[in-house]
Amino acid sequence: MQLAIVGLGRMGGNMARRLVQRGHQVVGYSRTRATVDEYIPYGIIPAYSPQEVVERLAPPRVVWFMYPAGEPTEQAIFEFAPLLQAGDLIVNGANSYYKDSIRYAERLREYGIHFADVGVSGGVWGLENGYGLMAGGDPEAIARIEPILRDLAPAPDKGWVHVGPVGAGHYAKMIHNGIEYAIMQAYAEGFELLRRKEEFSVDLAAVAEAWRHGTVIRSWLLDLIAGFLQEDQQLSEIAPYVADSGEGRWTAHEAIDLGAPAPLITLALHERFRSQDSEGFQYRFLAQLRRAFGGHAVKKAVDDKQS
Repeated sequence: MQLAIVGLGRMGGNMARRLVQRGHQVVGYSRTRATVDEYIPYGIIPAYSPQEVVERLAPPRVVWFMYPAGEPTEQAIFEFAPLLQAGDLIVNGANSYYKDSIRYAERLREYGIHFADVGVSGGVWGLENGYGLMAGGDPEAIARIEPILRDLAPAPDKGWVHVGPVGAGHYAKMIHNGIEYAIMQAYAEGFELLRRKEEFSVDLAAVAEAWRHGTVIRSWLLDLIAGFLQEDQQLSEIAPYVADSGEGRWTAHEAIDLGAPAPLITLALHERFRSQDSEGFQYRFLAQLRRAFGGHAVKKAVDDKQS
């Protein structure tokens, strides 16, 4: 197929490379010329403006966006929309809130442009191993991009699914990432318990390696854990700060809207919030409250300027 990938970051760039390797003609565009030039040796056709992207594609066109969620994606899509023709197809493959995807589709109908939303999982390993893909859109739109989905996936018949109408792809990816939050939190808590049992001197890397084979908690995430623990079991160079990129928040909101209990996913999200709190006001507040009602001792804060 011929298509454009707009946004050549870590995910978009590697997806473009995987598609070129499998015989597709990929026009690549990103916000900086240097980023586009970086992918020319991998076989992409460079484009340095939205107009160039459109000119290099034969109609009906497929333009696949891989920009961050929210304003960057919306701005990019509707910068391209007036340049495209009725019958062209826009695909939003980045992490986006599913209600935004539904809204984009409604606006694009005014131009006669089709729309599909595809949740993509696989991270930096997708180039080699393939991506998990969750597609939303009408059957005709998904049929048009099926050759792309089959070649991005780990195998033509595995790892991709047409979930339902527009919005369903990003909805499934949102839930996927919420589950991911909870699984990661469980692994982190378990290895913390192993580490703290000092009298056993547990070799964390050895346990992780053993768990990879035959246990009910084996997974690709555990494969990654075993790998990095082999290098540094103390993780001494890693700051205790865990970012949240949005999907966990959306999942927690959805659970509230649906009245569906999702305590593990929500708690995992809140643990990430905890890691981001540099002031610790809640805990200072609790310590002072204990002192106020029970006369309990408190630890004095260390003044960084004096220490």
